[in-house]
Amino acid sequence: MSQKKPIFVVAMDRKRLIAMFAVTAMLVPAFTSCREEELIQKPVVTPVGPGGDNPSGPVSCLGFYLLNEGNMGSNKSTLDWFDATKDEYVRNIYGAINPDVPKELGDVGNDLQIYGSRLYAVINCSNKVEILDAATCRRLGQVNIPNCRYIAFDGPYAYVTSYAGPVRIDPEYKQIGYVAKIDTATMAVVDTVHVGFQPDGLAVAGRRLYVANSGGYMVPNYENTVSVIDIPSFKLEKNIEIAINLHNIIADSRGQLWISSRGDYYDDPSRLYCYDIAAGKVTADLDIPVSDMWLDGDCLYVVATSWSYVTMSNETKYAVVDVVERTKVQDCFITDGTEKRIAVPYGVAVNPVTKEIYVTDARNYVNPGDIYCFTPEGKLKWTATTGDIPAHFAFRLK
Repeated sequence: MSQKKPIFVVAMDRKRLIAMFAVTAMLVPAFTSCREEELIQKPVVTPVGPGGDNPSGPVSCLGFYLLNEGNMGSNKSTLDWFDATKDEYVRNIYGAINPDVPKELGDVGNDLQIYGSRLYAVINCSNKVEILDAATCRRLGQVNIPNCRYIAFDGPYAYVTSYAGPVRIDPEYKQIGYVAKIDTATMAVVDTVHVGFQPDGLAVAGRRLYVANSGGYMVPNYENTVSVIDIPSFKLEKNIEIAINLHNIIADSRGQLWISSRGDYYDDPSRLYCYDIAAGKVTADLDIPVSDMWLDGDCLYVVATSWSYVTMSNETKYAVVDVVERTKVQDCFITDGTEKRIAVPYGVAVNPVTKEIYVTDARNYVNPGDIYCFTPEGKLKWTATTGDIPAHFAFRLK
């Protein structure tokens, strides 16, 4: 039996790292000039509908923000805004609104959430959570957290996963990850609790916080657990074994956790798992690869671009899962053939009011991507150019 070659790329950031080397030469001159000359880019407005006094969607959803990750090391994370009241997609709004912020948004935007009146952007390799006014996008402050990944909220606190250590591939990686507890009023870290290695997504269910541990730096010795934290005491209760290299985790309204595994990119493919909290066991193991997923009611929308070192190629997939029946009910929610235009489906979201479906295309991970808007029936409505590696959505409601 042939031995697998060692992988010297972070599992979850593999594509970013590959693309980083491709753009390094172009970036060097930029770092030598002043910010006024090379970093502040004017927003680009793209009309995508009737606009004016006759927007195509209800104004109870004012629009959404889209966080573009940007390649690792390029400092090109950007923020876009879709204005539903005008039917305009506005690309790269952060720099113009916050011209006095050095290096703009930062390096690798990893998560985006609106909570209360504030917008929280987790900027992974800049080791910070940017806190903005959700209405104006004006910067309010930042919380410094090393190698931060994802964010969730409960009551007056925000919870952020942190890899804690530096970006480094090492099967014997020693630095265990943690969850930081942030007081949203003071924007200060008030406590931390250690979980597994390289924790990623997290979800609140009841009075507990569930954290998906990846072990992505420890190739091939991936983590395989979900850490359970008691929220009132903020203490680790236990670790639950699920599968290797866990990534996203979503809690539904039926006492279930939906957890994605990236697999090992060889013989163990990406899969989707359902964990029943009350029963304390996995109740569904679905052969559905996952890059991103979004829960809308009882429907879980999934997009995937799955890399295989066996075939040395990507495979793209779409799916809709019924969380009640815990089964796939639709192979592809795009019904007009537009999926053939999408090279790298990367992010997905569903408008909570109009039920329109959004899919982002990372293209080649180096150049600007695209966003596609589909009707609830899966027909293309509009498309626009985004920043580099468009990924994370946050809807702003009235």
